[in-house]
Amino acid sequence: MHSPSSTLSNEPIKLDIEHAVVEDDPRIWSNTKKTAVLFIISGASMFAGLATNIQNPANAQIEQQLHASSGDISLSLSLFILVQGNCPIIWSAISEIKGRKLVYLLSIALFVIGSAIVAVSRTIGLVIGMRIVQGAGSSAVWAIGAATLADIYEPHQRGTMMGVYYSAPLLGPSLGPIFGGALTQGLSWRAVFWFLVIWGGIIFAAFLFLFKDTFRKERSVTYQNVLILRIQEQQSSEAKDKLRNISKSEMGGEQTTAKDIEAQQTVIPASAIKDVKLSMVDVNPFPPYLSIVSRKNNLVMLVASGLTFAFSFSITYTCARTLSMYYDYDALKTGLVLLAYGVGCMAGSILGGRWSDRTLARLKAANGGVSFPEMRLESTKIAMLWSPLSVIGYAWVCQERVNVAAVCVMLFLAGFLSVWIYASTLAYLVDANIGRSSMAIAANSSFRGLFAFVAAEIAIPLQDAIGDGGLYTLWAGVMVIVECMILLVLYKGRNWREVSVEREKR
Repeated sequence: MHSPSSTLSNEPIKLDIEHAVVEDDPRIWSNTKKTAVLFIISGASMFAGLATNIQNPANAQIEQQLHASSGDISLSLSLFILVQGNCPIIWSAISEIKGRKLVYLLSIALFVIGSAIVAVSRTIGLVIGMRIVQGAGSSAVWAIGAATLADIYEPHQRGTMMGVYYSAPLLGPSLGPIFGGALTQGLSWRAVFWFLVIWGGIIFAAFLFLFKDTFRKERSVTYQNVLILRIQEQQSSEAKDKLRNISKSEMGGEQTTAKDIEAQQTVIPASAIKDVKLSMVDVNPFPPYLSIVSRKNNLVMLVASGLTFAFSFSITYTCARTLSMYYDYDALKTGLVLLAYGVGCMAGSILGGRWSDRTLARLKAANGGVSFPEMRLESTKIAMLWSPLSVIGYAWVCQERVNVAAVCVMLFLAGFLSVWIYASTLAYLVDANIGRSSMAIAANSSFRGLFAFVAAEIAIPLQDAIGDGGLYTLWAGVMVIVECMILLVLYKGRNWREVSVEREKR
């Protein structure tokens, strides 16, 4: 396991940038102000979750009115989730230079514009294109929402707050079919997207008038690295200009070159931070992204997170089809059944997050008041035995076409247990990547989007070939692999992380 002595050696690294002194420190804002921030970003993340599958009940009507094929409809869904998963890498990089609020406003405006154009579209090609725009716009909150919470809450509070925050986008996909079904049946498929325009407009107004930026450049590793590079470039340029003005006859002894100046340790005074202005040109998301995924502990956890999200996407996607084909349920009834999964996810997120914080506090007290991020993963063990069993249970109640009440129970348990585990892994990624939490969550979103895209493409062929029983027995095996990966990070991740920190310092 872990020795307290090595823990102590790691603590200064963890505390350095995260607790840098800043003006108007978001960590000491009032609870009311923090709760308002949590409420706003949760509302934004809910519509991001809603937008994922609110279209599903309207697909038949869209196909008929726009003369589209089932392949076109599938493409509009899978491309949406792929773009929604990968655009946060760009949004995150911008937020680490220009702040959180600007990114929220730009992305939500993009989402509202995309939704409005879908609502008036006359061709399926335009629908697909604007769904991609919607995906790009709705993606930012998933990346920087968790980073915003990291800006305002201390590590020992994050599990609970991440659980509350993440329950909103988890509930969204379950409410989506209900809203989508009701709007499509009562009005038309276009009403679904006008509903998203209205919700997006409300959230935009909340960010514009009620949200105060939580980003502080002194606590951002990305900002500081870019700032150091810019200052070094300035120093190098000034040194070269100076050398050009010195004649060779006046030069003697040891000389200081631009290379020497760049090699010196850079100390950034407050005046330099104010003098150097960073712009969008300085935003390059790939170095910080590669820095995140190059850490072994991050990579293992990101794959585990991606597989968990792919399972969640697959089960809601195929369950709707099962209920329609074998239970003869319409869109509204299907949405009500899927609400059981959403409520399970919401309960698992909130309770799992709180349990994660309690576990971290208990282990910290037992370790002489010293904590490290991997301690949080201990809280996942309580759900690990039951999660694969719940997935197998769901597989065979669907396969045997038993009463829908049993389907609802297994959906609730599968959602509750898988997200109980996920809430801790999300908080771990934030805790283990101090100063670059938004990029860590963006990388997480990228992996989720990629795995969910694959799951969307293979779910129906597998369901047709081996049925719900075979498909979700396979998924139960995948969940066992996910749990093994989390345990690997629990026991080996700290050593991997410390080695990575030392390598990056050199």
